[in-house]
This record gives sequence, structure tokens and C-alpha cells, in this order.
Amino acid sequence: MIENQVIAQIDVAVASKHLLESAAKNIQALLASAPSDLYLRVIDELVAAEQWDELNDRFYKTLEFGTGGLRGRTIGKIVTKAERGDAGAKDRPQFPCVGTNAMNFANVNRATQGLVVYAKEWQLKNKIDPLSPDYGAAKTRPKIVIAHDTRFFSKEFTGLAAKVAAENGCDAFVFDGPRSTPELSFAVRHLNATAGIVITASHNPPHDNGYKVYFADGAQVIEPHASGIIEKVNAIKSENYDPLSHDRQGKITTLGPDVDEAYMKRLETIVVDRGVLSHAKSLRVVFTPLHGTGAITLRPMFKRLGLNFEIVAEQETPDPRFSTVKSPNPENAEALTLGIGLAKKTNADIVIATDPDCDRIGVAVRDAHGEMKLITGNQIGSLLLYYRLKKFFELGILDEQNRSHAVTIKTFVTTDMQKVIPETFGVRCVETLTGFKYFGAKLEKYEDALPEEIRRKYRQTSEEETRAARLKYSSFYVFGSEESYGYSGADFVRDKDGNAGAIMFCEMAAYAKSRGRTVDELLDEAFAGLGYFDEKNGSIYFEGAEGADKIARLLESYTNNPPNEIADSRVTGITDFEKQTIRDVEGDVIPKQKMSIFELEDKTRIAVRGSGTEPKIKYYIFAQRRPEGGKFSAEQLQKIKSEIGQRLETVWKWLERDAYDRVAQ
Repeated sequence: MIENQVIAQIDVAVASKHLLESAAKNIQALLASAPSDLYLRVIDELVAAEQWDELNDRFYKTLEFGTGGLRGRTIGKIVTKAERGDAGAKDRPQFPCVGTNAMNFANVNRATQGLVVYAKEWQLKNKIDPLSPDYGAAKTRPKIVIAHDTRFFSKEFTGLAAKVAAENGCDAFVFDGPRSTPELSFAVRHLNATAGIVITASHNPPHDNGYKVYFADGAQVIEPHASGIIEKVNAIKSENYDPLSHDRQGKITTLGPDVDEAYMKRLETIVVDRGVLSHAKSLRVVFTPLHGTGAITLRPMFKRLGLNFEIVAEQETPDPRFSTVKSPNPENAEALTLGIGLAKKTNADIVIATDPDCDRIGVAVRDAHGEMKLITGNQIGSLLLYYRLKKFFELGILDEQNRSHAVTIKTFVTTDMQKVIPETFGVRCVETLTGFKYFGAKLEKYEDALPEEIRRKYRQTSEEETRAARLKYSSFYVFGSEESYGYSGADFVRDKDGNAGAIMFCEMAAYAKSRGRTVDELLDEAFAGLGYFDEKNGSIYFEGAEGADKIARLLESYTNNPPNEIADSRVTGITDFEKQTIRDVEGDVIPKQKMSIFELEDKTRIAVRGSGTEPKIKYYIFAQRRPEGGKFSAEQLQKIKSEIGQRLETVWKWLERDAYDRVAQ
């Protein structure tokens, strides 16, 4: 009776243009297959209160299972009484946000059902090389490793995913508490699993959560797995299913400390020169996990490496509200406020922050004047790359004979300095689309190029031995970086790794201190010799159903009506990643994506793309000045920094105005 009344009111709302037709269709489909009356009670409340905007946002589409999985609101803008349940007004709601476009039990269920179907079919059809570590998995039930961060409902979503996987015939391996995303990537490889899931929304606001999928190589899924999994997930129309008989179900296994220990042993090998760490006692480090998973690994790792560190006590405690920050995003200055405050009290040299799932780091450093300053994601990556290549050659690990077998990886929207640095050392730099899944694909390619007898035991072989093999037969991965504060220094993790990034940064900072330099002075040393590179990123947010349409139209306009001039400089070149066929330096075709790069006459470069995780369009502006001969003097460098900084601001203001003009058309 109530359901009929609700549907009647929905029909009236559609007729009066208050409710989108797509939202109404999705509401009715959800109610038709609802496993309990919770969904009806939530929708009834919102309809009775005429909260049409909320209903449109929750139901205008089904949360898309994209190439990275799911990400969306798990707590609605409006929390209904039914969702609040037994929880207090200031507590987390008892139930996650109801809606086809929300991150909730229904969508976690559907996603897991689809992943299981794909994993089982893949193992039956795929003829795995009998020398591959994946071979054993092909003869048994699929293994799925599941990890989660500290967010609202992360533990519950993990439990549900494990239950669905097991009842549908997969073995599920679940950590006994929150773990970082990079450890999940490592664990998939370490356990020779078929796939992995991590429940996280990274640095998104507290009301969000997500579901990321990894495949047997330990990397986030790319083609053909991505489309295959998406197809299977889209075919699941309901969270209802019939569990297999008990003898055909998989088992749920809780992972113990042995996986943590195996991961940390590999992390120790990320240090290039252990001698440099002998100076680490004088390096004072402040670390904050921003209420996330970072301290789980980095506290014991910093102790192992003998670092002199303190953790921001208020931010070590897991807190899904991230109550001490406006946003748990380590690239934002505000998120490092408490860390910088502690650094000032203790006279620390550096502050390192990790995001909730610990795949990214942000840092602040004490400059030559004794002040704490933030450095950008591009600068962090450039410093790490500069130091690691310099050290590899100094130690003789890389030389003129083998450097053609060394490789670094960056995204197209990462500073051009990270292309110039390896070129200076005679090392290959590969550029990819944004997303470490593309880095992972390259690392898998390099692994596949090794002789069979090496590949068979590759995951169990020491880093030193695999490095020698890669330098002899394939490609040795030195370092990878993306401008959004993600770094990687080895291939035992096939994703960006905040744990490894923090360790690499501490080693580099210890090296600078051993030379009597601050971190920013080491960066200026690189700028003076290689050239000055600076960047500015800007974003414009468009939320909800209407916002999604604006983002799509705006991206399309750059293809159909590109600018001829930007901020008084003529556009001399346009690269359209959706319509052009583009190959990287190794000859591999770059996947199609809605992204445009504009080259200007004054050597400024601008990239425009939609965010894959947030409702925004992103702009990346790059500027550089190269020395014509010799090096820039300190005075020249300061002048150039000022000039380029002003130019970047001018270009961004122009782009922002132009974007709103395009949307208004």
C-alpha cells in the first residue's frame, strides 16, 4: 500500500519536472527487488519531504563500476530517520545511503558478484603459463584478497564482500583490521591471488567511500579485464542471489602478521644507500597518518630504519570523520597544520603526511631560513627521482653499459622536469595516462620479458636478484611518479605507495642533510643545473546530475571548439587523447581518454581532463625556463621563479573565466 502511494507521488513529481525520469525508473527498480523494507522507508521519507534534489542525486543513475571500481557517497546529504536507525544524532548512521548512485551494501554486493563471475570464468578459460606463479590459482577456486581503510562502513563493506565472494565460490582473504592500499597490492602478488579489493575513497571527504579492484598482477584493472568485469557487474541487476551449496562455497581466511612482515621486508629494500641512513639520527621527522592507515606500517618501519621521528598523536587514532582536518588530503596545506606545529616545537627538519589509505604523501620541509614550507607533488617526485638516479650511478648499480635497461615512468600531467632528469642520465622515461594502473601494466610487460625460469620464481626472489635480472634481460624500474602526490620506487607493489614514498623521502632528506643542505636547497641545485620547472593545478567542481552534464559538455567543447589563443599566447599544438592515436617511447599505443593538451608559443603547456574520482574538471599548467649554457645563478633563479609564478596565475585565471563562459553557452 505504502509502496503504491510512493510510486504515485513519484509519477506526479516526474510530470511536474521535479524528479528526473531516470531517477524514477531507478527508484522503482530498486523497490521491486528490495531485500527489506529499509529502502521503501527511506524513499518514502524523502518523497514526503519533497526532497527532489536529494532523490535525483541518489537515483539519477546507477553508480558506475568504472575501470577503477566504485566511488560515491555512503552518507547522504540528507540522512533520513530510517538510515539513522539506532544511531545517535552525532554518530554514524546505522545504514549507508540508500540509492542506486550511492556507495552502499547493494552496490558492494553487485560489484562483488560481478567480480566473482569474471574471476571464475577467467580461471576456466585462461591458459596460464605453467611456469607462472598464477598457474596454481587456475586449478583451484579463485582467491580474492580484501583490505579496507578507516572510513565509515569500510569494515562492514569488507565483511559483505568476503561473504558474497565465499558464498559464490571464491576463497576470500581478509586483513584483521585496516591496511593500506599498497599493502593490498603487495598481498595480491604475495598470495598469488586472482584479484584484490580495497574499500577506500582515498582522500575524499568523510561522507564518501569506494571499492577498487586489482587483478592477479597486483595492479588496478586495465583492459581487457576492466571491460570484462564491468560487463559482468552491469549484468547483475539485484543484490539477491542463491548461495552455492556449502561444499562448493569458498572459505574466508583472516590474514595474520606474516603478510605485514613480508611487505615490510620488501619496503626495507626501497632504500638505495643504507649508508645515507647513518645520518638519519640527526634528521628529525614528524609524521602524521591523518587518521588513516599510514602508521600501521610506517611506525614499525621508521623504527627499523633507525629514524628519529615523532607521530602527531591526535592524528594517529583512526577517525572516519577526519575530525582534526578540513580534508584528509596531504596535498592541502591545512591538512599538515598539526604536523607543522609539532615540527616547530621539536625543531624537526621534515613533516610527512599520508592520506587515509596511505597511497600518497604530502610533505613540508624546513628551508634555509628555518621556516617550514610545503613543496608540491611535482617537486617531491623530482627530488626523489633526482636523488635515486644520482645514487644508482654513484654506487655503480647503473652505468653506461646498462642504463639503456633502466626506466622511469611519469604521467603526461606530471612535471616535464621528470622527463629531463632521466634524459640527463641517459635513462628512458615513459609517459602514461593518469593512474598507476598504467604504470602497473608497464611493470607487468617488463616482468613478462624475463626468461621463463626467472618469471617462475620472480615474486619470491630478492630485490637485488630481480634487479640484476631486469638490467640484463628486461627493464629495471627506477622510479615512478604522478603530480597528485603518488610515488613508487619498486615493482613489488603495483600501485603508488605512501609507505615507500615516506621512506624514500626520508632517505633523500638524510642525504641532503649529510651534505649540509636543506631539502629545498637540494631542489634548487637541480633547478640551477637542469632548468626551472613550475606548475599550477586548478579544478572546477560541478556536483550532482546537472554537474555531470556540465563536465561532459565542457570536455567536449575543448575538442570541438579548441582555443586559438590562451592568455595572450598563441596555441601552437593540440593533442587530443580521445581522437588521435598516440604512442609512447616504447611504441605502445596510449588508451583513448577525454583529455586535451595545448602547447603555447611561450612554451607553456596546459592539460585538461575530467577527474576519475571526484565531480570536477582538472587543469594542469606547466611552465619552464632552461639555462642556455652552464647554470642559473641564485639571483637568476629567484627572478625566474617570480616571473613563472606570475605567468601561471595569469593562465589559470584565463582558463577559469573561459571555462565558465563555455558552460554558459
